[in-house]
Amino acid sequence: MSKTTQKNLFYGSLMDMLDTNDPLIQLADIIPWSKFETEFKKYYTGEGRPPKPIRLMVGILLLKQLKNLSDESIIEHWKQNPYFQYFCGLNDYQASVPCHPTELVKFRNRIGKKGMEFIFKMSVQLHGEASEEEQVIVDSTVQESNITFPTDGKLAIKIIIHLLRIAKRENIKLRRSFKKETKQLRILLRFFRHPRKIKKAMGAMKRLREIAKIILRDIDRKFEDNLELHEKYAESFYLYMRVLSQEKNTPNKIYSLHELDAYAINKGKDHKGYEFGTKASIVTTKTTGIIVGVSAHQTNIHDSKTLPAVLGNATSNRNTPIAEAICDRGYRGTKEVIINNYTTTISIPGTVLKKDTQKEKDIKREKFKRRAAIEPIIGHMKSDYRMARNYLKGFIGDEINLLLAASAFNLKKWMNIYFYAVFTRDISLVLRAIAQIQKLSFLLHCLFELKKFYASENWISSE
Repeated sequence: MSKTTQKNLFYGSLMDMLDTNDPLIQLADIIPWSKFETEFKKYYTGEGRPPKPIRLMVGILLLKQLKNLSDESIIEHWKQNPYFQYFCGLNDYQASVPCHPTELVKFRNRIGKKGMEFIFKMSVQLHGEASEEEQVIVDSTVQESNITFPTDGKLAIKIIIHLLRIAKRENIKLRRSFKKETKQLRILLRFFRHPRKIKKAMGAMKRLREIAKIILRDIDRKFEDNLELHEKYAESFYLYMRVLSQEKNTPNKIYSLHELDAYAINKGKDHKGYEFGTKASIVTTKTTGIIVGVSAHQTNIHDSKTLPAVLGNATSNRNTPIAEAICDRGYRGTKEVIINNYTTTISIPGTVLKKDTQKEKDIKREKFKRRAAIEPIIGHMKSDYRMARNYLKGFIGDEINLLLAASAFNLKKWMNIYFYAVFTRDISLVLRAIAQIQKLSFLLHCLFELKKFYASENWISSE
């Protein structure tokens, strides 16, 4: 990325066209981009094709999360939006796309989780002392994976489709493809909740599993003479047999063939009995509401067991230790957590103690009333910053998407603070001007009344 300020002969400078008071422009000027270049330089070898500038790739990732866009959409919007181009370090308007959407995937894989943690740490430190509060709020949510609602029938049909594709790809002639029967069985699965049709649906589900096992064994027999093909599909065949053999109470069930890390989580919601994805913990400051720590969990552990990981992440992003973490009753079982030889107290709402004074009762009431402030923050992360459904693959994708969503929330919060600061400053000037006008009009009114008084005959006679 060129750092020269020499003007282009054919295009005007971006700064001549843009509003310098725009929050995105101010955010671009305050982010320490040189730190990203220094930190991520180690991920490049210097061989092969010259890479894209680090500021460009980091800027596109942040804009993608801020605007809730896909990899393909952010590239198109970047070409059309000069503010996006300035944010990514360009001095002149560029009329072509910056990179191919797949390069964002490669960049995410290149820097990995540690690189995303560095970006998130920058977003926390951007707020300065506001992120160093001693009291924080902790809560957990579910980051759902991009999978359909899993049923045994759906998984069996998908396995049959995958096996038929393998047979076609490797030119294997099957004894029978079962295509016509599979279509008929699929129809029987549609109304399996109906009392009169549940028996047929259960029979169709059982038959689909048998068909999948028959096709799998048939292909595996044809691979006996070809050791290379057998090793190529051994892992896939093991996965298919594991899915076809699992029962209702089987531990570590597989709910998707492409998202093996997704697990079922029951949050007690009326409208959604189960959510399929990974559990995510979030830490925010008590007063300012800045996200200072996040953590994704590979297994469905109890909320109280998630505290060491998420508080450890929050401590690494701050300069001061956390004195108290305010949680809901779902975190019962843990009273304190030791992070870097410093003890963090876990506060959970409970019954009022008789020994508490009125002041202590008011402090507890205010503290636990404030705990609910983290709920809308989680809602905004899901609705505005791509955490409602994770489209990145694997558990590493869950971690990266969570870190980027938290970074985008912190950056947007900084932009809102800047916008309202400018807005408040303008309004204060207007109010001061109005006050001066009111004072001037009041003074003129007093002078006019005095003039009338002095000109009156009463004043002359009294003298």
